Amino acid sequence: MLILLPPSEGKAAPGRGRPLELKSLSLPSLTPARERVLDALVAMCRDQPDYAATVLGLSRTQFDLVTRNATLADAPTARADRVYDGVLYEALGLDTLSTTAKRRAASRLAITSSLFGLVRVGDRIPAYRLSGDACMPGLGPVAGWWRESLGPAVVDALGKGLLVDLRSSMYAGFWRPPAELAPRVATVRVLHEVAGRRQVVSHFNKATKGRLVRALLEDGGDPRTPAGLAELLSDLGWTVEMEEPTKKGTQLDVVVSEV
Repeated sequence: MLILLPPSEGKAAPGRGRPLELKSLSLPSLTPARERVLDALVAMCRDQPDYAATVLGLSRTQFDLVTRNATLADAPTARADRVYDGVLYEALGLDTLSTTAKRRAASRLAITSSLFGLVRVGDRIPAYRLSGDACMPGLGPVAGWWRESLGPAVVDALGKGLLVDLRSSMYAGFWRPPAELAPRVATVRVLHEVAGRRQVVSHFNKATKGRLVRALLEDGGDPRTPAGLAELLSDLGWTVEMEEPTKKGTQLDVVVSEV
């Protein structure tokens, strides 16, 4: 099973640690693409800081993030699971998983990244600022860039297992599973139900996905189909409704009334 997670917009900056080594990251087939994005981001932030702030959607009070991006090649790194934070990662609580669940996290989780394409939780990365909807000089739209190179790496990491896609819509645009993978693709939508009315609420969505992944890692089950995943989640206490399969995969709705 391969679980695709979105990144967090905010990141915890490592205070110390060895500098970035792109060739040490998982999925080495992505190294050339990573080099191009890194070089483009560093050059833009170093040479055109005011323009970079606009591209990155930053206010004047966030200008330190432009400066940080300009020095990414030499910035200290830490494990990705300590750099990415936010609601989903707080709910997932990777650092408090059991030893066995942590081993599963290392092999089953992959985090989508505008800068690195895809990283594993143990990959050492610096804190950076680059949203999935950015468009950079000499590179173009970040999503379009990764759309050209991410697919083979994801398929290789997936192997013959089930793909559980928890990415947000922005990062889902980096790569969409081809039709031939559809029988092994499950997407998850979280619906908040109050007084019989259901809606998608960002906080509930992120927190529930974090708790859901935590439960899967602790349980250790390895379903091979979307139906098998729905059954496992139901056994773990979640309310799950499965939609009809499509050429894009099968959507599972997880219905919650509270976080």
